[in-house]
Amino acid sequence: MGRVPISPRRAGVAVAALTALLASGCAGEGQVPAPALSGAAPTTSPTVAAPTADDPAGRAAALAGTLGDEDLVGQVLMPYAYGSSATTVTPGSAAGNQTLAGVDTPAEMIAKYRLGGLILVGFSADDPTSGNQSTTNVDNPAQVKKLTTGLREAAGKLAAGPAPFLVGTDQEYGVVTRITDGVTALPSALAAGAADDPARTEAAWKAAGTELAAMGVNLDFAPVADVLATRSTVIGSRSFGADPKRAAAQVAGAVQGLQSAGVAASVKHFPGHGLSAADSHQEVPVVAQPRAELDSVAFPPFRAGIDAGAMAVMSAHLDVTAVDPGTPATFSRKLLTDVLRGELGFQGVVITDGMNMPPAKRYPPGEAAVKALLAGNDLILMTPNVGQAYDGLLAALRDGSLPRERLVTAVTRVLTMKFRLADRPTPAMSTLDSAPHRAAAAELAAAAVTQLRGKCGAAVSGPVTVTTSDGRDKTRAALTAALTAAGVRVVSKGGTRVHLVGYGDGPKDLAAGAAVTVAMDTPYVLEKATSPTLLATYSSSRASMTALAAVLAGKAKPTGRSPVPLTGLPATSCAS
Repeated sequence: MGRVPISPRRAGVAVAALTALLASGCAGEGQVPAPALSGAAPTTSPTVAAPTADDPAGRAAALAGTLGDEDLVGQVLMPYAYGSSATTVTPGSAAGNQTLAGVDTPAEMIAKYRLGGLILVGFSADDPTSGNQSTTNVDNPAQVKKLTTGLREAAGKLAAGPAPFLVGTDQEYGVVTRITDGVTALPSALAAGAADDPARTEAAWKAAGTELAAMGVNLDFAPVADVLATRSTVIGSRSFGADPKRAAAQVAGAVQGLQSAGVAASVKHFPGHGLSAADSHQEVPVVAQPRAELDSVAFPPFRAGIDAGAMAVMSAHLDVTAVDPGTPATFSRKLLTDVLRGELGFQGVVITDGMNMPPAKRYPPGEAAVKALLAGNDLILMTPNVGQAYDGLLAALRDGSLPRERLVTAVTRVLTMKFRLADRPTPAMSTLDSAPHRAAAAELAAAAVTQLRGKCGAAVSGPVTVTTSDGRDKTRAALTAALTAAGVRVVSKGGTRVHLVGYGDGPKDLAAGAAVTVAMDTPYVLEKATSPTLLATYSSSRASMTALAAVLAGKAKPTGRSPVPLTGLPATSCAS
C-alpha cells in the first residue's frame, strides 16, 4: 500500500533522534535547524539534503524545525467546530464557535490557532458517546467532502501546510457511527467478533476506509481494542468481545484494512475501557484489576494493533489502580510513557480521548492540555475551549513548564503520521456504498449470525410478524423487506412472531409470546428470553438484517459464536 505501512516503531526511532536534535537548538554541520523560539523566524544553518517522500519522519523533523512556537502548539490541537461548512455557517454555529474559540467559522479557527487537525462530530439515538457531542458536522457524503476540502484549503495556508491536515471522526460502525447516510454500513465490532474471521474483518474495514478517504477523512478513531471483561453499556457492542486473543486478531484486521486504504487507525481506549462498567463520559471509571490481568486481558488487542502498524492509540480517562492509582490514564506518565511506549513499544501518535469529558474537565483547558502532553499524549482532542488550551500550552512552553523537547517530539510524531498519509490518490466518491463494499459488509454480517437456542438453521414457519421494542420501526421495516425478498410472507399480525431487541433494551423489552427473539446489540438480554428460538446479529445494519432474513428463511446457517459468555446459554446451539 505504498508509503503508508512504514512501521510506527521504526519511524519512532528516527523521530526520537531527530526531535532530540531539534529541541536541543543544535543545527551544526549535517543537521536540521532547530525550531524557532517565540515565533521568530528560524535561524539559518547548514542542512543536509531535503528528506525524500519515502522518509516521513525526516520530512516531519525538517518541517518541525521551521515552525515557531505558535505553530508548534497548534499542531497538537484537534478540536471540534460548529458548522457543516468550513467558511459559511448559521448564526447558531457562529455563536458556538465564538464560545469555543472566539471565531465564527471552522476555517477561521484553523487559521487563528494554527491547528493540526479537526474532528467531525455527530450523534445518533443509540449513541453512548452523545453526551460529549455538542454539535454535528455530518449530514451526507457530499457535504462531508465539501467540508473537508474547505478545511484543507484553510490549513494549506499555514506554516505546517506541506503536511496534510488531519480530519478525524469516530466511525466505529454500530452504535457509534458519525456518517450514516450514503455509506456502506458495516456490522458492529461485536458482530465481527462473533464471525471470528479476521480476513473478512480486514476486507470490510478496507472498504470502510476507502469510503472515508473518498470523503476526505484520513483519521478514524477506531477500532475499539477494549476487551469486554465487564458488561459495560458504554463499550458493549463496540468491543470485539470478551476473549483477548480473538479480539486481538480482529483489531489487527481492522487496523490493516483501514490503513491499507490510506486512513490512519487509532486503537482505543488504552489501557482498556472494557475492564470497568462505569462510563467515562460521566465519571472516572476505576480499573481495579491486578497488573497481571491487565497484561493477559486488556493489553493483547493493543499489542496486536501496534504490531499491525496502527498509527495512533487513544488514551482513556481511566483510573488504573495497579499502575498509577488516582491518576486518569490521560494524565499518567506511568501508563502512557512507561507502559504504552516503554513496554508495548508504541512509537506512533498518542491521542487523548475527548477533553470535554468530565474526568478531563477537572482541570482548566490549558492546564489539562499541558498535563496530557507531559504524560505522553501527542494530540489533544476536543478541548472545551480552544483559546484557553492554546494559550496554556504556549505559556507553559515559554516558561519552561512544558519542555520544548516534549512539544517538538509530539509535533514531529503528528507530522510523521501526516506525511505517511500524504501523496495517496483520493478514491472516487462513486466507491461509496458500492456493490463490492456492500458485499464485504454482507459477508461479515452473515458470518456473525449466531443461534443460541432452537434447532440450528431451521426455517421459521410463515407467515411471520415482525415486532420490536419501542423506536425501532426503521429496523423492523428493513427486516420485513429482507424477509419478503427471501420469500417469507410477512403479515402485520397473527403470524409467527419474530421480536427484535437492541441497544439499551432489557428484560422489559422482551415479548413473552415471540417464537424467535433476536438481539441486535450485546446478547445479554437473551438470558431472560423465553422464546424457543434465540438468535443474535449484534447489529441492526442493513447487512445484518439481510443475513438474519436468510437464516429465518432457512437459506443460510447461523455460523457465528457468541463473543461474550452468557449465563445459561451456549456460545452456539449449532454443532461445530
